[in-house]
Amino acid sequence: MKAIPTEIEGVFIIEPRVFGDDRGFFFESFNHQKFEQAVGQQVEFVQDNHSRSVKNVVRGLHYQAEHAQGKLVRCVSGEVVDVAVDIRKDSPTFGKVVTVNLSAENKRQLWIPAGLAHGFSVLSDAAEFLYKTTDYYHPESERCILWNDPDLKIDWQIQGDAQLSEKDKQGCSFSSI
Repeated sequence: MKAIPTEIEGVFIIEPRVFGDDRGFFFESFNHQKFEQAVGQQVEFVQDNHSRSVKNVVRGLHYQAEHAQGKLVRCVSGEVVDVAVDIRKDSPTFGKVVTVNLSAENKRQLWIPAGLAHGFSVLSDAAEFLYKTTDYYHPESERCILWNDPDLKIDWQIQGDAQLSEKDKQGCSFSSI
């Protein structure tokens, strides 16, 4: 496994070692010991999530005010643009945005530590998205930043109109968090 640092402190692109031949491929999608060594911190995952979305769906930018969740995310079918926004007020990278294309083809993952907002958009006809979290879903703590916040200037790479949930349409501005 290779961990590639990004512009945001603590956020890493994870590239697995893939062994492939004409029969298919094999890779270790998660190894606790290797993962902790790669990201340089102890991590305990408590929940796995799986979503399926269609083209031009944008989910996010979500975070939990209390019970902040670290997330290890990957796309196992299709392709997404994954987005992390540093909202840790004491962070030297506060306000920075990282976007990474994740797909079934490239098998990349993104490690997003607790304290960041997260979202993704679907580029393919459909995509299945898996992620591990370091804390449980806590609906009372859930918050959302507007996906198209003018201060963040995120390129979601979608073609056409974004498809959003009612909850995501009601997100707050980045400047108000």
